[in-house]
Amino acid sequence: MTDSMFVGPMSIFRNHRSAGLLGSAACNDLQAFRTAYFGRKQTDSKVSHRTASHETGRMFKVENIASKESSSSSVSSAVKTKMTMTEKILAKASGHASVRPGENIWVNTDVLMTHDVCGPGTIGIFKKEFGADAKVFDKEKIILIPDHYIFTKDERANRNVDILRDFAAEQNIKYFYDIKDRSDFKANPDYKGVCHVALAQEGHCRPGEVLFGTDSHTCNAGAFGEFATGIGNTDAAFVMGTGKLLIKVPATMKFILDGEMPPYLLAKDLILHIIGDISVAGATYRSMEFSGEAIDRMSMEERMTLCNMVIEAGGKNGVIAADATTLDYVTARTDKPFECFQSDDDASYYSVHRYDVSKLVPVVAKPHSPDNKAVVPDVKGTHVDRVYIGSCTGGKFEDFYSAAQILKGQQVKVPTYIVPATQRVWMDLYTKTIDGKTLAEIFQEAGCIDPAAPSCAACLGGPKDTFGRMNTPEVCVSTTNRNFPGRMGERTGQI
Repeated sequence: MTDSMFVGPMSIFRNHRSAGLLGSAACNDLQAFRTAYFGRKQTDSKVSHRTASHETGRMFKVENIASKESSSSSVSSAVKTKMTMTEKILAKASGHASVRPGENIWVNTDVLMTHDVCGPGTIGIFKKEFGADAKVFDKEKIILIPDHYIFTKDERANRNVDILRDFAAEQNIKYFYDIKDRSDFKANPDYKGVCHVALAQEGHCRPGEVLFGTDSHTCNAGAFGEFATGIGNTDAAFVMGTGKLLIKVPATMKFILDGEMPPYLLAKDLILHIIGDISVAGATYRSMEFSGEAIDRMSMEERMTLCNMVIEAGGKNGVIAADATTLDYVTARTDKPFECFQSDDDASYYSVHRYDVSKLVPVVAKPHSPDNKAVVPDVKGTHVDRVYIGSCTGGKFEDFYSAAQILKGQQVKVPTYIVPATQRVWMDLYTKTIDGKTLAEIFQEAGCIDPAAPSCAACLGGPKDTFGRMNTPEVCVSTTNRNFPGRMGERTGQI
């Protein structure tokens, strides 16, 4: 790969153990890399450093955009095209020097994910169009994650997992996170839980890549500085057979979140504010790029919450530039090489939106739309029948930690369902503590229902015996992502 593939003068860094990084900084470990790259300005943006760690074999590149002063006439005209982060990732994936919004391009796929709801349909189309004996394009780039309708006696739901299992064996798929014993999820070491959180925890989310998934909340992975978006079964079947997909380059909306987050706010409040402002159609087929001081200070889980819900505004993808926080998370989970991109300072955006998060207040989305925003005081006194804490949006460890801080020493007044997203989150509930008590103990003492087996559970309704499903017309306060009629089961329920 050459410098000309990227926008603007740049430096390419491979491996966090490179000597001579930034000219004078010797980067012998990840902390040194973080300080050298993210803690000081690049001084010679035209120099390209390429190194490899013989000890770990871990490799990555980080693109650094030069200042305007260093953009000299020696740079080719192709390199002068200014692009957003999403455009750069898609340019790389399509083999083009540059791309522009509205262009239709073929992109190469780094990861294709499907689960028990859409996987069988995708597999059926794949076999119909490519042949009963066809082989997938890359058995190590396809990830099968049963997670939606798992802990149920419904035969059709159980059959879906069987179809995934048979296909994984037939194709020798490396990453199939199977579950065979539904009576005890802990007896299934390969089973993970909710796909979007599991993808991150298992090291499948990497900066600079293209990740497609047969789930609308695949955009969750954009938190890692990659292009991630949901696709339908037909597109997924095509990717399964070819490793490619024809897509239109989205325009980018930029959201700058500055200021210091008050302790009573979480990323969910921020994204509900944004969706409430622009509406559920406000970002239709556009990239939503997040940056600013508040983003810089966010954990990876909070960044995932932001990107997870861009689809609720119609967004094609959400994206946050990789930084030291990203690299800490990713390099602890994978040795695969990856490449980081940043938007050019003078890239062209569809629109730019600025928020001072220090001035925002907690909000909710009232029934029956994610953009039906209301500040919490406005819904005071609303009758509530139940509370549900879980999903890819609100079932991560930090979500439960925040809930436990509130519930410690309190008693719940309504049935409160605790549904950890993954096995790792479930284990954290029983090992991580606040003032000497585990989160599970805090929830149990507060009167919550014992933590359930990790899965999507009632977020998408599911069979009647799904844990937490709304089978009667109740009012539910939920940390999930959608509050459409029937989303969690009963059509006349309110979320």
